[in-house]
Amino acid sequence: MREANPLAGQAATGRGTPRFRLASPATVLVLGGLALALTAVQWPLAGLAHLSVNAATGGAQWWVFTPLGVVGLIVAWRRPANPLGWCFIGIMISGALSQDGSLYAIADYRLRHGTLPLGWVAMLAQPAWAGGLVLIGLAVVLFPDGRPASPLLRRVLWLYLALALVWMASAYVITVDAIAGHHIRVDVGGTLVALTNSADTPGWWNALQDVVLGVLALGVLLALAGQVASYRHSSGERRQQLKWLLGGFAVCLVGVALVIALWGAPGVWGVVSHVAILAIFAVPVSMGVAILKYRLYDIDQIISRTLAYAIVTGLLIGVYAGLVLLATEVFRFRTPVAVAAATLAAAALFNPVRRRVQRAVDRRFNRVRYDAEETAAAFAARLKEAVDLDSVRDDLAQVIFRTLEPVHLSLWVSRHD
Repeated sequence: MREANPLAGQAATGRGTPRFRLASPATVLVLGGLALALTAVQWPLAGLAHLSVNAATGGAQWWVFTPLGVVGLIVAWRRPANPLGWCFIGIMISGALSQDGSLYAIADYRLRHGTLPLGWVAMLAQPAWAGGLVLIGLAVVLFPDGRPASPLLRRVLWLYLALALVWMASAYVITVDAIAGHHIRVDVGGTLVALTNSADTPGWWNALQDVVLGVLALGVLLALAGQVASYRHSSGERRQQLKWLLGGFAVCLVGVALVIALWGAPGVWGVVSHVAILAIFAVPVSMGVAILKYRLYDIDQIISRTLAYAIVTGLLIGVYAGLVLLATEVFRFRTPVAVAAATLAAAALFNPVRRRVQRAVDRRFNRVRYDAEETAAAFAARLKEAVDLDSVRDDLAQVIFRTLEPVHLSLWVSRHD
């Protein structure tokens, strides 16, 4: 009688042997290493192109796509089944690849007239920014669990992907044609001139790009509108996730508006540019927190505190500027004493104004805290007139259940006769 081979059953069933899964920590490590290498090589390529690594090119700046990539690596590691993490990693790789291609194209075709090796590889890498742009919209549609929130968003997703595929394929058709015909010309940003709406650009490409970019922008807006509608009908954990998403986009829009408003203003541009960078970080960070469900219920407190301090800061700056102008322009007190007095007045107003503004903001944006404070104040008022210990105990238990909603409650009362 022949002895059975135990490995044969394993081979037949596929069990017992480790299988490589695409969505796995190993894939995260490989893609993370690739993204890091593509980002790091920008510095030597910028030196080759005689440019700063932050110079404007046809690619995306490293500080734009790196936050998304970092969040994507964390999300993909912790939630490998959620496609959003992989979308963020793809954005980082696309952005880094495009920037590398732009810098090398400048060094090769503008400075050295095509004498560097593998210039055609840079031309194929440079249009990768389009893929990153498409993935950003895709992430908005699929937020937070990797599935469209409604049938409308599902239709938007398919239209979005179809047009994006046509757009990217057309860009590579033009690029490959330029490489094959040996008529590669790049602009100052390292982008193929045939893709820049110039005289060398095919007419059909200009029309296609205008339509596709308009539709892609509309798709992102529809996706955001769909998420807003989903927020209005959601509750619990999903509602908190959508609050994080919309809050991150709100901060980003405020930062962009600030940059537009103060564009070219002397003396403040350095500060404004750093604020804009932090505003861009708000979107990936808020999405990462929402996907990982980390401290979701703090969002109400974060929103209320941020709004309160922003309002208080604006009011105090207005008071300070008004007092300084009043003292120096109206009463003609052009001494340091006037500025010091205005500063002291603004400082004295800080706490009273902050308390009033915080209470007003909590009433609108953080009802849990506002209701809890109202309940605690009412209980304290009732406690002053209470004489029966059992009624105080029951009242306290009801207050705790209404404000904190614990699973169970134990209360020990020490009696001293």
